[in-house]
Amino acid sequence: MAEGVSVQAAQPWKPAANPWLIAVAVMSATFMEVLDTSVANVSLTHIAGNLSVSTDQATWVLTSYLVSNAVILPATGWLGRFFGRRRFLIGCITIFTIASALCGLANSLGLLILARILQGVGGGALQPVAQAVLLETFPPEKRGSAMSVYAMGVVVAPILGPTLGGWITDNYSWRWVFYINLPIGIVAILMCLRFLEDPPYLKKARAADIDFIGFGFLTLWIGCLQVLLDKGQDEDWFSSDFIRWLGFLAVIGFIAFLVWELTREHPIVNLRILKDRNLFIGVILNFSVGAVLYGTTAVLPQFLQLLLGYPSLQAGLVMSPRGIGAIIGSVVAGRILTKVDGRIWMAQGALVLGLTMFLLGRVNLDMAPETVIWPIVISGFAITSIFVPMTTFSVATVSRENMGDAAGLTSLVRNLGGSVGISLVTALVTRSTQAHQALMVGHLTNLDAPFREQLATLQHSLAAQSGQAAQSQAYGVIYQMLQQQAGLWAYVENFRLLVPICLALAPIIFLFKKAKKSAPAGMGAH
Repeated sequence: MAEGVSVQAAQPWKPAANPWLIAVAVMSATFMEVLDTSVANVSLTHIAGNLSVSTDQATWVLTSYLVSNAVILPATGWLGRFFGRRRFLIGCITIFTIASALCGLANSLGLLILARILQGVGGGALQPVAQAVLLETFPPEKRGSAMSVYAMGVVVAPILGPTLGGWITDNYSWRWVFYINLPIGIVAILMCLRFLEDPPYLKKARAADIDFIGFGFLTLWIGCLQVLLDKGQDEDWFSSDFIRWLGFLAVIGFIAFLVWELTREHPIVNLRILKDRNLFIGVILNFSVGAVLYGTTAVLPQFLQLLLGYPSLQAGLVMSPRGIGAIIGSVVAGRILTKVDGRIWMAQGALVLGLTMFLLGRVNLDMAPETVIWPIVISGFAITSIFVPMTTFSVATVSRENMGDAAGLTSLVRNLGGSVGISLVTALVTRSTQAHQALMVGHLTNLDAPFREQLATLQHSLAAQSGQAAQSQAYGVIYQMLQQQAGLWAYVENFRLLVPICLALAPIIFLFKKAKKSAPAGMGAH
């Protein structure tokens, strides 16, 4: 584990199975679940056409999954104690796998949305439970390596999702985007049955402690917030009554949730553990890193497709090298965190991430693919440089009994950060494009000499082919150029806006507690 982080006293309990076999068992299911948050995105037009619905209606395939997934995330700690973590995890993988089969078999949008809700319910617990299991299974000095494996699943999967989804959809069918989960799910279930066990100190929750009211408030505010973020841009945000009502209900639900949970003896979400400073800082950083990761993952393919004219698969292939950078970053972090202060490694990751946003802020319409590939690769390395030690630091001072609650909270805020990042970046690009187009169109007048020269040149070149229609076509070409330039400025502005956000993470990182070096295995460290 990284020097400078205190750990709880080592427990004598160790799992009977090899920790790496347990890691493969839980992370195969987690990778499958995280992949499904993005793998269906590129298949929406195919789903809409096949089920005879509009593309806007088809987006509920994504929204329904995100909402049900987010509602379960923070409650995983309690649910794991109530059912037993091993039984709960196996049950969730089973639900997710069966729901994946139902998604592939759905012959109407309604059935597909219901299956996606069920899939989100089963998948919501996989990330935090996998994180908690890995942190408990590996001794403190090897948690950096364990979190490197976790990072590969949580960071690499959403990057590879669009590329894999596009390839499967183009070569087979959108239904196979869901069917590929079946063999992975079955293997994960068998491995968990064989290798996974509950730690003896995991306190059993009682049925009488079920916080139905707290769960209701949780469902209200997270559900409303997720739908608001997903549909806000389409509905023109708060100019829509629908969005205003969602915002009102999300705020009321969130306030009621906070008051209720903080006054309950057995809350569905243990918010009291946020008194732990490391966990609180980890929540802030998880939200920020999630926003940057998912925001750029959403907006870069749009830039490549809409402005550079790349086909979907080629755009996905240009994005895929970020996964290579993420894998390299995970491996390097797992090795180097035994030698250096993890906070310093996280800070360099934040600075490098800011540099990659600066490089992406210099894009233009004539650049070659490799010009954008290198910043993408480096950004993958930077994100995992932050993510691996951040995951370890966040729970370093949390008791093992509260590890499940802490993992659920950090997973929730990372996903919420992703939703906020996607919504904000998409909205800013759209509105910035409109603003630049309005400013630039003022130069497209006969009083502007460059415009007259460009128009005359285009008319002359088009006259031989189009005759009298040359002037109209020339105006069309110029308007298309105007849209491209306005869109380019919008993307450049957004990438530049992310630079100070990334740099601001560095000082926050150093708020993590610096304490003593990990004790040798089998001894307590305080």
